Amino acid sequence: MKTSTTQQRTSRLKFLLVVCVFIAPIIAAAWLNFSGWQPSGKAYGQPVSPQRNFEQEHVSVRLADGKTWPWRDTSPRMTLIAMAGPDCAARCVDALTKMAAARITLNNNMSRLRLLYVGKAPADAASNGMQAYWAIGTDVDDQFAAYKPTSPDSVSALLVESDGTALARYPVGFDPSGLRKDLQKVIR
Repeated sequence: MKTSTTQQRTSRLKFLLVVCVFIAPIIAAAWLNFSGWQPSGKAYGQPVSPQRNFEQEHVSVRLADGKTWPWRDTSPRMTLIAMAGPDCAARCVDALTKMAAARITLNNNMSRLRLLYVGKAPADAASNGMQAYWAIGTDVDDQFAAYKPTSPDSVSALLVESDGTALARYPVGFDPSGLRKDLQKVIR
């Protein structure tokens, strides 16, 4: 009789240990969440705060051909928006070239990223091939004013999800290789 009672206790104890193995991570995750801890990733872009959705806000970008930029495309594709400061010259064009090169490094997924340049195009945009990679448009209602650089010959960027939600911003002086790494993580 004592043996069966001992076996029952052992079985119950094993069952409680198994339950604890599954419940402990849930309790730990809830505690971390309520304490305000957020995991940090190794992203090079900064989060857009407050979160914005350009589709819902009806942000209008008019392209050179007169059409309006579609935030939602026929297939799910992200958009990299580049905005130049006044007098886009050598450094600005160099950054734009590196951003276009980051798209090329996506290989088979290159078609899942659209490049949009918002603002006055550089003087030599037609001769340097910029129009082959970038759709060039203007911000109709100046909705991107908070993201545009004010220093001359500089570039900032925004990465926008396929539903129009701004995902990350890259302020003036960002690392183009960091942008490339972020793109390779996000676009798979």
